[in-house]
Amino acid sequence: MKNKIEKLAKQIMQCKKCRLWKIRKNAVPGEGKSNAEIMIIGQAPGRQEDETGRPFVGRAGKLLNEALARFGRKREDFFITSILKCFPPANRKPKQDEIKACLPYTLKQIEIIKPKAILLLGEVAAKALLNIEFKKGRGKFIKQNSIVYFATYHPAAALRFPKVKEEFLKDLEKFFINIK
Repeated sequence: MKNKIEKLAKQIMQCKKCRLWKIRKNAVPGEGKSNAEIMIIGQAPGRQEDETGRPFVGRAGKLLNEALARFGRKREDFFITSILKCFPPANRKPKQDEIKACLPYTLKQIEIIKPKAILLLGEVAAKALLNIEFKKGRGKFIKQNSIVYFATYHPAAALRFPKVKEEFLKDLEKFFINIK
């Protein structure tokens, strides 16, 4: 499994399927356990992720790490990635053609890792993998292809809005209580 994930990461780092490869510093394939029981999937790398080639290392990543620690978890327990593997300029929302270009990589990661659950962070991840409106799917357990999906707010939104942060933490509590 580890070799397959590493091989896929190399393909992602060389990808030129959409316009974003021209402006990226680093593709961000993801990191973590290649046999993780839980995957965490966000929207797209931010500026710091583009600099380092690692997912969730900026302010949103710090909040995610703190939230995971609150529930006795560490980021090393998971495989963490995003729907997009390259930083969209000005941290804008991913365009549909970019999602379409990157989604096969994320689906392949899911196929290789075979998680029992996937925590989706934000609207883009929920829409891309479940094809549902975020408001309808947020905070619910949705089973597809023997994987339990759970969508919540992206930590970047939780940083901007105190009410969203409260809901984000409640959602994570619900997720970790129900996913053992």
